[in-house]
This record gives sequence, C-alpha cells and structure tokens, in this order.
Amino acid sequence: MALLDTRTPDEARRSGSASAHQTTLDPQARERMERAFRIPRTRFVIGVTVAVALFIWSANGAQFDFLKLGDGAANMGEFISRMFPPDFSKLGTIVLLLVETLQMAIVGTALGSILSLIMAFGAASTIAPRWLYYACRWTMNIIRALPDLVIALMFVSAVGLGPFAGILAMTIGSIGTIGKIFAEAMEAVDRGPIVAMESVGASRRQIVQYAIVPQALPMLTSYTLLLFEGNVRGATILGLVGAGGIGLELTTAMNRYEYGHLCAMVLCIIVLVTIIDQASAIIRKKIT
Repeated sequence: MALLDTRTPDEARRSGSASAHQTTLDPQARERMERAFRIPRTRFVIGVTVAVALFIWSANGAQFDFLKLGDGAANMGEFISRMFPPDFSKLGTIVLLLVETLQMAIVGTALGSILSLIMAFGAASTIAPRWLYYACRWTMNIIRALPDLVIALMFVSAVGLGPFAGILAMTIGSIGTIGKIFAEAMEAVDRGPIVAMESVGASRRQIVQYAIVPQALPMLTSYTLLLFEGNVRGATILGLVGAGGIGLELTTAMNRYEYGHLCAMVLCIIVLVTIIDQASAIIRKKIT
C-alpha cells in the first residue's frame, strides 16, 4: 500500500530542489569545477612578479617620486590658497563661455557619434569584409594615436580660432575612441538571432538592421552619453589652444594671476560637469 505524502507543497519543493542540487553538485563534479577554475600557484606568482617588475621599471623611467611630491606640497597649498575667495564679478562671462562649451560638446558629440557609428559598421568583424575591417581599424588607430590638442591645432590653423575648430577636433577625435567601442559592442551581441536569420536566408542588411543593431542599441546609447560627458570636459582643454570654450579664459586668468576669477571658473565647471554626469547616469539607468 502506497504511503501518502503528508508534506506541504512548499516542503516538497524545497526537498526536491535540495535533492536536485545534491545530485548536480556531486563530489566529483565539484572537484572538476574547482580544478577548472583554480589558478595554478606558479602562474600566479609569475604574473605578480612580472606586474611588480613592470611597475618598478615604469616608475623609474617616468621619474615617479613620492618624496618630490611631498616637497612640492607646500607650493601646491600656496597656489590653492591664492584661489580663495573666488571672484564671481565676471559671472556673466563665465556663464556665456560655459554655454559655448556645452554647445560645442553637443554638436561635436552628435557629429562624432554619427560618423563613429558609420565607421563601426566597417570595423565590426561580424559585419564587414576583411579588407574593409582592417581599413577601418587602421584608420581609427591612426586617429586615436593623435592627441586631441594636436588635432585641435590642425583645425585652428585651417579654420582659425574659435569654437568651430574645437567642434571639428572633437568630431574627428570621437571616431578614434568611440568608434572602436561601437564596433566591439556590435561584435559582442548574441549570435543566436544572427544565426536564425542567416538560416532563413536573410540579407546582410536585414541581419544588421533586425539582429545586431537592436541588441547593441542600449550599449551604443550609453557609450554616446559617456562620449558627451568626455566632450564637455575635453572642450575646456581645447580652449587652451584657441579652439573655443572656456579653456582660453582659464589660460588668460592664470597668465594674469587672476586667481579668484580662475577659482570661480573652476567651481562653475565642476557644477556643470556634475549636473551632466548625474543626468547621464539617470538616462543610462533607464535604458539598460
């Protein structure tokens, strides 16, 4: 005569899941899993030794010296003390320059992201043929090797001083950085939908449009927001070479020893960057 199961449904589920867990993780399987993920001690010691040796070699070559930093701390403190109290008498000028910097970042991000997306289609190994893949990758490597200030100087000499040169510099510089990230985001999508569409005879355009881009779109949007944040900060630096924005005013204030005005601009830049960072974080959280 069969015995009745007097356990409650919750007890039966817990008992079943526990027995299934025990069946899955038997000692031999656990040992194989630990052996697969175990880092050999010899490799670990060699890796740490190489990393430490590389750091020491780099620190010596770059003249990294904590003692020198300590000796210069007094000069740093004196420089910072001169910046206070901040002088907001030219707040109107600061706001106008910050607005110009923000406008440069918006236009540079829009143009840069569009061109980077076009370049990314050619730089993604899952989409482009080999000849186009290597051509786009080498182009982005060359652009990425050029510092932003060098690119800005090239455009300043071409179109003159002003924000237009800064926008062009940010646009071209974005292709080398964000274009590579866009391409890698497209390469990292799930292959399942791609294989399914290939099996039913979909064209390359249809695969890109319906299988690759929809999967990569959240990451592409997130990276574009990161590009915008970087361009806002980068626009302040491009102004140092006359490419528009608030950077030129920063350099002028330092040359004239107007430390109060310099502090006011730095504080305003911090406020602007903080607002943009928080807004971008909220948007990224909504789309991911």
